[in-house]
Amino acid sequence: MDFADHFSTIAARYAAYRPRYPAALVDLLAAEAPARHLAWDAGCGTGQLSVDLARRFDQVIATDPSQAQIAAAEPAPRVFYRCEPAEASTLAAASCDLVVAAQAAHWFAWPRFVAEVGRVARPGALAALVSYGVPVFDGDAPLRAYREVIARDWPPGREHVENGYRDLRWPWPAVAAPEMELVEHWTRDELVGYVGTWSATVKRVAAHGTGAVEALAAALPERTYEVRWPLALVLARVSARP
Repeated sequence: MDFADHFSTIAARYAAYRPRYPAALVDLLAAEAPARHLAWDAGCGTGQLSVDLARRFDQVIATDPSQAQIAAAEPAPRVFYRCEPAEASTLAAASCDLVVAAQAAHWFAWPRFVAEVGRVARPGALAALVSYGVPVFDGDAPLRAYREVIARDWPPGREHVENGYRDLRWPWPAVAAPEMELVEHWTRDELVGYVGTWSATVKRVAAHGTGAVEALAAALPERTYEVRWPLALVLARVSARP
């Protein structure tokens, strides 16, 4: 295995508990793409964004190096899942109107991925990175305490999420991105289920068991939570040469 596989063991939970992206994000990506023939969702996970993109694009190629993630992905018309790395896809050269990596680019070998985007994107295509960071909700003190417990369990790459992707920059002209956020209304169990899909939680549970997650669940009152994540968007217009 030549990739950092943080999620294959929890693919079903990833599909069940990861949040869905706002319709405004899909509208933005479709509006900024030069055409809507082909979108590539790199590092698609279980297809949270892929399915929504298919409502706006003729075809979506959704790739992930984890076969378990692909097997758990949501099927949808015009979405074609492939198990392959983002740095070495089977997409044809100059074929994509949109290349997007949502909550995934921080795990990629960045220079190799940029080179691959340059190969498969048609001139003028939109290249997009999307990331959501730390969730915010009323009464989130137990979650903040939990994050302190698992702080050492985050694998390398998570720092890009924490800093809003400030160090991941395309070599092409930037496209302005509006402020945007992701919002979910979750029960306590859904919120704890989401926390269970964090790479640090997966590592923590494997090494120390479920005690920290159980403590978090006990500390959170049983109610509905409005959970918000500010989105980090890094957009660029792919030129013929970087």
